[in-house]
Amino acid sequence: MKTDCTDDRKIKGTASPFFDVWSKRKETIKKSASRNIRFIQAALSVVTSTRISPYSSKFSKKLYTQHQLLALVLFKDYRNQHYREFIEDIGDMEKVQEILDLPIVPHFTTLQKFLCRIKSLYLRLTFKKTVKLFYSADESIPVTAIDSSGFTSGYCSHYFSERTGKIRKHFIKTSISVDTDLQVITGFVTSKSRVHDTRHAEKLLRQCHNTRKSDCYVMDKGYDSEAIHRLIRENLHANSVIPIRSWNNEIIGGTYRQEMALQFNDIIYPRRQLVENKFSVLKRKFNGDLKARKFLIQMKEIANKMIVCNLHRFLQFLIVKVFYRAIFFKNGPGRIRTGDLRRVRATS
Repeated sequence: MKTDCTDDRKIKGTASPFFDVWSKRKETIKKSASRNIRFIQAALSVVTSTRISPYSSKFSKKLYTQHQLLALVLFKDYRNQHYREFIEDIGDMEKVQEILDLPIVPHFTTLQKFLCRIKSLYLRLTFKKTVKLFYSADESIPVTAIDSSGFTSGYCSHYFSERTGKIRKHFIKTSISVDTDLQVITGFVTSKSRVHDTRHAEKLLRQCHNTRKSDCYVMDKGYDSEAIHRLIRENLHANSVIPIRSWNNEIIGGTYRQEMALQFNDIIYPRRQLVENKFSVLKRKFNGDLKARKFLIQMKEIANKMIVCNLHRFLQFLIVKVFYRAIFFKNGPGRIRTGDLRRVRATS
């Protein structure tokens, strides 16, 4: 029986829709795998540079180092997964196991107990290391924006809350400071209960200024206070842009508040919106819900989210480097030249 060769050629020449979908899926899997590898390499490099002791005790089993476990915890938050699901995926990632030099894949409770055991100081040191990735030694930030938001700590289902009529509104209030040029988180403060913004402001201003000095701080009306202006102007030697609360028939008190009423900077103040944009990215990509029930563990979860968010931003600049062929590194592969980052961000 003869077959039509022309029909065979036509069938071979036409591209199947299934083939197109499968090829696109393979490209997506490849990109996702390379993204995971880049993150785990960056996380391990930052954690190792903090000089945390490999083991928490001399009586430790010494099966895993603190560097390996902390990198895995950060990787879990980067993938936005639960402990069980994350460990199942790690079992299939041979490249990740090779990079971390894992003898065997740890049990999911190993990561959970490690997060409860590790000191918050170590997470603060890791966070500072992520900030140093973006700046040179004596470089200052032009404009820093400060704002606050909340991370929900409820772990009951929304359906159950609606049926009982008791909708939980408890959240962990978190204030962050953001470099408006590079979109890098430079400091954060958390509290268990609802407090006024000004109570967070003083601690956050000193913290972020010690980490990286800024020339100007931008905040919304919630931070309107003569004491905040005085702290920024006289102690931190920077400029402050905070709009005053407009109440009827009010006598504006304070030298710096009167200056804001007469000479308000309408050019710099719109940059404050970028800190709200950072909160949006933080909650959309890495989830705004906290799984822990104890406040100390919830604080560690928030610190992990800040570290992961900065590492994610760092990897974005590395990807831009590939496409724009810019020169990012100075004095080794672990440092980025900020001027190049600002130029790339302006062109992208």
